[in-house]
Amino acid sequence: MIALIDYGSGNLRSVQKALLKVNAAVQLTRRPEELTDASAVVLPGVGAFDDCVNALRKQELLEAVKQFIHTGRPFLGICVGYQALFDQSEEFNSHAPGLGIFSGKVVRFSDQSGLKIPQIGWNQIEISKPECPLYKNIPSGSYVYFVHSFFPKPVDDSIVATRTTYGQTFASSVWKDNVFATQFHPEKSQKIGLQLLKNFVALAEHS
Repeated sequence: MIALIDYGSGNLRSVQKALLKVNAAVQLTRRPEELTDASAVVLPGVGAFDDCVNALRKQELLEAVKQFIHTGRPFLGICVGYQALFDQSEEFNSHAPGLGIFSGKVVRFSDQSGLKIPQIGWNQIEISKPECPLYKNIPSGSYVYFVHSFFPKPVDDSIVATRTTYGQTFASSVWKDNVFATQFHPEKSQKIGLQLLKNFVALAEHS
């Protein structure tokens, strides 16, 4: 069973539908004890960094997520669920500390002439870690769907699984051990996104 964390994120149902489409057994999770027996966890996200982190804390899920990650079972963060894995964000003068799974800060795109912020739409991913199991049967250069004004800057460059250029090049996904996270939305990325989720579900089934 894959636990899909429900902390009030706006895109929860679309993630749920996409996981069901790749034949995952999914349970919406609102309490920490519901993570105990999960084979994998997905933390989706739309909105602000602080809202995500504070909602998780209020539901006592912040520490539960950390504990789950330390079990070695697969974890996938999406968009703000990706950003929350880092130390902090500069969004709206954020004061909420992130999960701190990865060292780094979430920053805003720099203002450039002709660059529309937020980035909304399709863009390419260049796979820098082809051995990452999340990208099995996904070619470098594939297009995926983004909706964001901020992105993490990992301190450890070795965790960067894909890079994307939008005015500047940024880490569009990361991978280390059992933790995977994407700035783009697999659930909105059609065939490529479903393949990515299918790969994640396969990891969950063998965990």
